[in-house]
Amino acid sequence: MKIVDKPWGREIWWAHAKGKYMGKTLEIKDGHRLSLQYHNEKDETIYVLKGTLTLLHSSGVRESLTTQLLQEGEAFRVHPMTIHRFAACHGDVTLLEVSTDYPKDVVRLEDDYRRD
Repeated sequence: MKIVDKPWGREIWWAHAKGKYMGKTLEIKDGHRLSLQYHNEKDETIYVLKGTLTLLHSSGVRESLTTQLLQEGEAFRVHPMTIHRFAACHGDVTLLEVSTDYPKDVVRLEDDYRRD
């Protein structure tokens, strides 16, 4: 297990089969959000374990972003090249994430914390 502190909260890596898959818990603090981003190869599915997630997503660069609220027990698949952002606008949020093993495959379009 590995804990990675983030400016928006933290990630807990609870499964990592190199070259195959990853399993993480994302803890997003109230009022914080992750980067507006996409992945070239990473394919992930998130499951809302606690809280209400504000999800912004778009199927392509020229498409407008859709805002969707996901409640506890709901899931969403993020295909490669899907622009997305996770936000905790209604209290703390805890997500489970399973994905293909591309932990560094993040292309940030916007970031509240000025990361590359």
